[in-house]
Amino acid sequence: METYTRELYRAFGSLDHEFTFVGLASREGAALDQSWFPGEIVDTGISGEKRFEWAAGELWRIARLAERHGASMLHAPATLGPARSHIPLVVTMHDMLYWSHPELMSTPFYTAPVKWMERRVAAAATRIITISEVSKNEIVKFLGVQSSEIDVIPLAAAEPRTTVRRPDRTRPIVLATGNRRPHKNFEGLIRALALIDPPARPRLVVTGSHGDDPLRAVVDELGLDADVELLAWLAPEELGELYATATALAVPSFAEGFSLPPLEAMQSGLPVLVSDIAVHREVCGDAGMYVDPHDPASIAEGLRLLATDADVVAEYTRRGFERAARFSWRSTAAQTLDSFRAALATGA
Repeated sequence: METYTRELYRAFGSLDHEFTFVGLASREGAALDQSWFPGEIVDTGISGEKRFEWAAGELWRIARLAERHGASMLHAPATLGPARSHIPLVVTMHDMLYWSHPELMSTPFYTAPVKWMERRVAAAATRIITISEVSKNEIVKFLGVQSSEIDVIPLAAAEPRTTVRRPDRTRPIVLATGNRRPHKNFEGLIRALALIDPPARPRLVVTGSHGDDPLRAVVDELGLDADVELLAWLAPEELGELYATATALAVPSFAEGFSLPPLEAMQSGLPVLVSDIAVHREVCGDAGMYVDPHDPASIAEGLRLLATDADVVAEYTRRGFERAARFSWRSTAAQTLDSFRAALATGA
């Protein structure tokens, strides 16, 4: 959602339009580099680190602050937002995972509050933007929103993380990125790696952990210390170096709202191994190597092919470049502005 907000508003700045933007930022966010935002940033004084303060701010304070600043419309870009608004409200709802896959949420005590907040903001919204047909269908199913009130606007890849590919010639590297929430299925990815004969086994690098990595126990159990590297969140230049040296990206998720990493990887020249779920078919088309996320042997065979068959890698790289070229943030931004105009025409 952070990538979505940053790249969308950066793209707004490159388009001709009638809008003036004011960003209502958390206390912590206002202190960060906001050069990507095409307008004024206001420090709301709301802490994003304090859960109850943040929730109250999302639900009740933000709409009042927007009205106080003379806004004619409010955009909530990260799924949650005001429970009530006197001005037109557009909310971007990225996924319905708390509804469709509650068993995969790593913080089950958040499930009921998050679902309540999502229900409230959906009811308050003038229009809803979502990022895939899969998410649209689930918003209609779980929140009872009319299909005609939802705009599907896909995401896009940012500029390629690297323009020079320097794959590691000593050993193929498979990269996986993301948080450690169960729906990412990184444990299944590591268990699949253990099924590959050592001579054909690629090195797996998994980024995105915070603190003690729960995947460490799996690596130790399987004796894969020499085969798996677990990394924390990385700076863009560090991640760019991994994209430059990796052989492929693996995204074995059980569920996603869109899944941006495959698109970014394809644009950067990396073939992608993805779980065979509807949203990956929607995003990747024929450019993804599809595997069954519930079957370690299926994942293992995909990893083995990408690690050992140069022709397979070349073919999926070619397909990936062609597929990624269909998406752009300028298109995402232009369609989003049309959604804003439709909300303004409808009214609060």
